[in-house]
Amino acid sequence: MTDDVSLLPIFLHPAPILRAKARAVADGDEDRVRALAPRMLATMYKAPGIGLAAPQVGEGLRLVVIDVAREGEPPAPMVLVNPEIVAASEDRALREEGCLSLPGQYADVERPARVKARWRELDGTRREVEADGLLATCLQHEIDHLDGVMFTDHLSPLKRNMLIKKFLKEQKLKSREAM
Repeated sequence: MTDDVSLLPIFLHPAPILRAKARAVADGDEDRVRALAPRMLATMYKAPGIGLAAPQVGEGLRLVVIDVAREGEPPAPMVLVNPEIVAASEDRALREEGCLSLPGQYADVERPARVKARWRELDGTRREVEADGLLATCLQHEIDHLDGVMFTDHLSPLKRNMLIKKFLKEQKLKSREAM
């Protein structure tokens, strides 16, 4: 599935596009989105990750790819055009999250335990899902990216600052080693 598709660069924190609100996919964007989606999926699988939002690959569009299939299960890729959370439960769930734009950094994030999400597929078909568990977390995480929100924004200022400081230090070390 990913062998004949060129990969995209994943933008890392603090790239400004990660904090920008993505614009809705509109009429006229169809060809661009159809070309972008398989490249995003290939990039996500290669990383490896379970979700990727277009701003993470430098595209300011409301487009997300997700695959939460467990190891050993066949891939179950989802391409979400203009996704939105339309309902969220009041009960909360704590789950460890990471992000391809902050590789190697993980933290427990509290979010609504269940959500209802709505989007269009590449062919224009409307879809809606009520999700809990990993899919609910992934949907919220990726849709947050479309609004310039990162999972670290859901942490206390102390935890967020420690995590980002650690990430930036690791990036500095990597760039020194590459010299």
